[in-house]
Formats: sequence, C-alpha cells, structure tokens
Amino acid sequence: MRFEHESLTQRVCFASGGAAALVRAEVERLGASRVMVIAAAAEAELAQTVTAGLPVVLRWDEVVMHVPVEVAERARAVAAEHGVDLLLSVGGGSTTGLAKAVALTSGLPIVAVPTTYAGSEATSVWGMTEQARKTTGVDVRVLPRSVVYDAALTVSLPVPMSVASGLNALAHCVDAMWGPRVDPVDQALAGEGIRALAAGLPAVVADPAGLPGREQTLYGTYLSAVAFSSAGSGLHHKICHVLGGMFDLPHAQTHAVVLPYVLAFNAPAAPEAEQRIAAAFGAGSAIEGLERLRRDVDAPKALRDYGVTEAEVDNAVQAVLDVVPDGNPRPVTAADVQRLLRAAWRGADPRPASDEEESRQ
Repeated sequence: MRFEHESLTQRVCFASGGAAALVRAEVERLGASRVMVIAAAAEAELAQTVTAGLPVVLRWDEVVMHVPVEVAERARAVAAEHGVDLLLSVGGGSTTGLAKAVALTSGLPIVAVPTTYAGSEATSVWGMTEQARKTTGVDVRVLPRSVVYDAALTVSLPVPMSVASGLNALAHCVDAMWGPRVDPVDQALAGEGIRALAAGLPAVVADPAGLPGREQTLYGTYLSAVAFSSAGSGLHHKICHVLGGMFDLPHAQTHAVVLPYVLAFNAPAAPEAEQRIAAAFGAGSAIEGLERLRRDVDAPKALRDYGVTEAEVDNAVQAVLDVVPDGNPRPVTAADVQRLLRAAWRGADPRPASDEEESRQ
C-alpha cells in the first residue's frame, strides 16, 4: 500500500439545538467584528436567530443557484464597501457557494452553518456559472474555517428536498470511491458516509421532525464532503455540473437522478470500489443497494421531470466529454454519454439485466 493523503484544516462543531451558541463562540474565536451574513430570503428568520447578538454589519439575501458570476461580483463589492472581516453563511449549497465566491477573491474567513445536506461547507471546491457554463476549481481560501452542524436547523427542510439533498451527499461518496486523487482514507470515509446516509434518509422520511435521522444524514454529509474534497471530482459530478450550468437544473435533484446511471456505468470496471459501496449499503451489489434506498425514500426519477428535453440532453454530450476526469474506471465515449443521459432523462432502470432479474426473485 502506498499513497499520499492531505487533510484540510477545519474546525467542526456538531450539536443539535446548539447553533446560536456555537456560532457566537466561533465568531469570537476568529476575532471578527464586522460580520457579513449570507442567507437567502427564505432563511432570513432562521439566520436572525442563529446570528443574534453578533457584530453584523451587512445581511445579504441575493442567493442564486449555481452562483452566477454577476451575483458573486455584487456580493464581493458590497463586502469590500462595508469592511467585512468574516463571512457567515446560513443555508444550503448555493449560500455556501456564494460565501466561497467572495472568499476566493478576498481571502475572508467563512463560518458555515448548513441547513441542507449539500456538503459544500466541508470542501475547498468552488463553482460559478457564466453564460450557461459552470466552472469549478479548488482553492484553500474558500474552505470555511469553521462549520456549525445543528440537525435541528434541517427539520424545516421538506422531505422531498431532504431526500434529494441527501442523495447529493451520497453522490459525493460514490464519486470519492474512484475520484482522480482517491486513496484508502477517502474510501474509508466514503464508505462510512454511505452507511450513515443509507440509515439516516429513510429515518427522515419516516419521522421528518425527529432528530436521529437528521443527525445521521448530516454526519454522513460531512464525511461525504471530506472524502470528495480529497479524492476529487469524478464523472458523476462532471456530468451534473454540465447539466446544471447548461439548463439551470435544480442541483440536488439532478444529482439524485443521475447517480444510479453513473454508478451502473463505472461499477463493473471498479470491482473493489463496487464491493465497498455494496457493503456500506448492506446489499449484494452497489446498484442494488442504491436502488433499494431510492425506492425507500421515493427519490427523484428522471431529468425530464425538471423541464429539460431529450434533444437538449443530447446537446450536452460533447460538453461532458470535454470534462471527463482522468483515471475514470472505464473509457467514456460519446455513445456512452448519450446512452447515459437519455436513460437518466427517461428515468429508465439503471441496473443490468442480471441484477434486475435477481431483484425479482
């Protein structure tokens, strides 16, 4: 065994019901006196509660999915104008993403308070969209200095969105199993992340107001993001970033729909990773475990449900080919991408015939 693994420096505070006190402690620890709170209008009341008593000089609620460059530039300008010395994000991946976009050019520290299972808060990955093209990168400046996880803040997230967001986290785990920089530490974290998410999501569906399922899902989300940040973006995320940028599709739902098709495509060429995934699910095969979970939580099923046409997904084939990561478990052709995207568009059964037949026995 031979590998190199780099762990990112980040403080993580996890306590249900403790967000306000933990946030206050983190802001004081970082010595901030001019805080910019980034939270979408829908999260305004929650953000007010979490940030009560803090030295807030600016509240920013223009949060847009996929972080358009023009939105990032406006937020950067206002942060500079107000002499902000700390960014505090309260919300999902788009909110964290905007804070990262500001930090990318300013170097300002971020304290992130997630209210979904996006996982962006635990990665050094940033992403912005311009002219229907999403660009991503890696920069240590965008990694939040502190993350405050409070499962109680996710209780208001509706079950369908919780499911889609949690499956987005699961996609981080799967991609981490064969990402371009994958190592055994990443795979161990991803495996435990899959186990926690597979346990947590059905519990959220069964008891949306209960904390145990939310806590397991949030814990799995953190592990998924740490593994993904180290292993690097795999084929699944490259596809979803292309689709999201080109067609402005909802981020979490796109990941939830596309994941089984990428797993079914790559798994036969990565048998060791496939068995790790299967074991984490407690299933005979990785795709069987994922499909069982998707049935249990009534996962999003097809890209066509989100307004994109089959002809449009065909137009994404070349853009996907242009960003296929090095070291993908198997070669990727234009025909492969077209078949995968069309299957995801229809919501076809992703399993090979043998798995499908076995599941019926």
